[in-house]
Amino acid sequence: MPGENLTRVEAQERRAIIDPSGSGISYEISLNLTQGEEVFGSRTVVRFPATAGTSTFIDLIAREVREITLNGRSIDPATAFADSRIALDGLEADNELVVDADALYTNTGEGLHRFVDPVDGEVYLYSQFEVPDSRRVFAVFEQPDLKATFRFTVTAPEPWKVVSNSPTPEPKKHGDGSATWSFAPTPKISSYITALIAGPYEVTTSELTSASGRVIPLGVYARKSLWPYMDADYVFETTRKGFAYFEEKFDYAYPFEKYDQLFVPEFNAGAMENAGAVTFTETYVFRSKVTDAVKERRVVTILHELAHMWFGDLVTMKWWNDLWLNESFAEWASTIATAEATEWTGAWTTFNAMEKTWAYRQDQLPSTHPVVAQINDLEDVQVNFDGITYAKGGSVLKQLAAWVGVEAFFAGVAAYFKKHAFSNTELSDLLAELETTSGRELGTWSKKWLETAGVNTLSPEIATDVDGRITRFAIVQTAPADYPTIRPHRLGIGFYSLRGGALVRVHRVELDVDGDLTEVPQLKGIERPDLVLLNDDDLAYAKIRLDERSLATAIEHLAKISDPLARSLVWGAAWDQTRDAEASASDYIDLVLRNIGAESESTTVRTTLAQLQLAANFYVAPEKRATTREKVANALWELAQAAEQGSDGQLQLVTAFASAASTPLQWEKVRQVRDGEIAFEGLAIDTDLSWQLLVSLAAGGVVTEADIDAALAADNTAKGGEFAAQAKAALPDAEAKKAAWSSLIDSDDLPNTIVRAAAAGFTHPASVDQLGAFVEPYFDMLLPIWESRTYQIAQYLIVGLYPAALANVELRNATRAWLAANGQAAPALRRLVQENLAGTERALAVQERDAR
Repeated sequence: MPGENLTRVEAQERRAIIDPSGSGISYEISLNLTQGEEVFGSRTVVRFPATAGTSTFIDLIAREVREITLNGRSIDPATAFADSRIALDGLEADNELVVDADALYTNTGEGLHRFVDPVDGEVYLYSQFEVPDSRRVFAVFEQPDLKATFRFTVTAPEPWKVVSNSPTPEPKKHGDGSATWSFAPTPKISSYITALIAGPYEVTTSELTSASGRVIPLGVYARKSLWPYMDADYVFETTRKGFAYFEEKFDYAYPFEKYDQLFVPEFNAGAMENAGAVTFTETYVFRSKVTDAVKERRVVTILHELAHMWFGDLVTMKWWNDLWLNESFAEWASTIATAEATEWTGAWTTFNAMEKTWAYRQDQLPSTHPVVAQINDLEDVQVNFDGITYAKGGSVLKQLAAWVGVEAFFAGVAAYFKKHAFSNTELSDLLAELETTSGRELGTWSKKWLETAGVNTLSPEIATDVDGRITRFAIVQTAPADYPTIRPHRLGIGFYSLRGGALVRVHRVELDVDGDLTEVPQLKGIERPDLVLLNDDDLAYAKIRLDERSLATAIEHLAKISDPLARSLVWGAAWDQTRDAEASASDYIDLVLRNIGAESESTTVRTTLAQLQLAANFYVAPEKRATTREKVANALWELAQAAEQGSDGQLQLVTAFASAASTPLQWEKVRQVRDGEIAFEGLAIDTDLSWQLLVSLAAGGVVTEADIDAALAADNTAKGGEFAAQAKAALPDAEAKKAAWSSLIDSDDLPNTIVRAAAAGFTHPASVDQLGAFVEPYFDMLLPIWESRTYQIAQYLIVGLYPAALANVELRNATRAWLAANGQAAPALRRLVQENLAGTERALAVQERDAR
């Protein structure tokens, strides 16, 4: 990746030169997609004001640059184009730059990704430009505060659909099988939210009437071979609900001409907020039965991207240090919209189980950072698409909304959109509007919550009289030594008691908490309940601890807590205490196995089952690991058999059993389920479930590569290819591991999703005995991979191939040794390795606690 970076200082210097008066930059981009399988033609005409007599550069990553002309003056590409930049000297007050190049298609999900459908041989393209990858398609000033208008002209095969930010025009047919689409200019937007999607996509259309009275065309697109599974009507329905909710709450009509949603192959993320042309992972096209957790996540993602049309696209951060504000706002807004405008009314429980868990984990890594991060360059941005930027930021905004009041929060946001439409902002611009609408001073709040790192822990102190009535109640707040900030919190305290076989809330207070100790006199005289729950309703961002009596109640009666959000908070508290080595992993496993069968919230089940397996595979004392894994899988089998027929829980428990299987007898049960010899009433062994069972069998060494090839022949699809790669890499013999390693490290031919799947199979816990041989090769490959692959592929390999399942002192020492010997390595690379190390160090600490 050297030669492709951009520092914040360089961006600021360039911003001072380009368009200093804000009169406007315009791009005319002509792309020829008919030049073969490797390259496409890219011709860019950029018109821009500048400070006369200065010099700067424009960004481009291309195989070949044929022409550079600045203000009619020809520039030699051999001297001006190097390290992803074109040097521009002798600028005038008004400039016209022409760059003609051949750019490369990618298979990494960055730039213009090219995919060939194995089902029918059709070619599909889509762009992914965030953070710095529009420069892989056209010459561009690649920074968010140089907004411009973009006019795309695209030549492509005549049968294709071609979609961009502006409405798709009628193509001009050339009579040779190709056609040209000439799009109207976009509004003034940042380059990273421009888009191009092209190929023989299927589409269905609809429309809605915006609050402005405009009719907004809607489109849903997917590949031909997936189209039978595309439930476009539901996507449209969710979109309409989101439009109505956001236009009312933001008091600002949808700002673009149309709204297309395109489900594209081999996508790295969940979705991308390209203005008016949102791309989604095909994971959200359900060809097999999926859990309610995945269905709900699709809704949240649809609304997340829609929220970005205002927050991120209409109003955009000046530099990537405020990336968090884009993503955090979309996280918060999509969750509240899901809870209040869709059938998924329990979205805040899902937020607690999923986002908060992610945030707390990220905030306890050595790489944690303030929500407002210090972003020095593009590599810093890439590694900051993390649990702080998304989940902690969203949690903090939830806290802020509670702090100032939700109505005042929405009013401030509405004023912010009106004042800064189609421009760039900083955090202070939003806080100024929120101070006006709420009357609260937010500078101190911002410093403590947004400019410092770490998560606080809140614990109750309770005293009672002989009759069990509370004589004193206080909340103790602590902070980790490395991040000692004590913060203000708005939170609830819930009292829960057993009534008629259920744990129900019998009392609640809400208050502001600040300082090391907060007395709560309003609870004096109340009978102490069976369970005291701090942060009831999950307003605050903090880890919570249960007092001794409450913990005993939770262990005995967790499944009886009637409120799903309260249950999620208790699940989270138990997990936090385990991860912090304050409780044993074995006890946590017992807690889960006793209570998970009664849990009704799909995402809570999904998260808790993942934590169960992490505890069994990484956190129990090594001498107990084999027996614990066998015990966990056996218990999951029994729970699956007892689950309601056809239920979400049944599906989750069957797949969890397959993933946890660790003995020949257990793998034989997996085989019998896959072959139909053992049936679960209401559960069909559909295509994806069959593959998941086959991955388990591969990890157990009870199928062969030929068996996997046969399964792929029966399902020769993109998803089938991913499962096959995962299964082959999971095979536990040494030769299979070497072959998988070589395919990932010695060659860069594999596309992004195959790399991701194969890495997951390679480190399957069932084949842990083979991983020790790859510790040294792992560290040997780090620098070459970082220097030769794109960020996304490097990240998949560096994180995905780390042999974390070893979870031993030898791995810890080897990781420490590499970091000590490579102090000059790229900070972003070192951060990934440091996070790997942190996981191993935590596992060792929890193992030690479990061994007591």
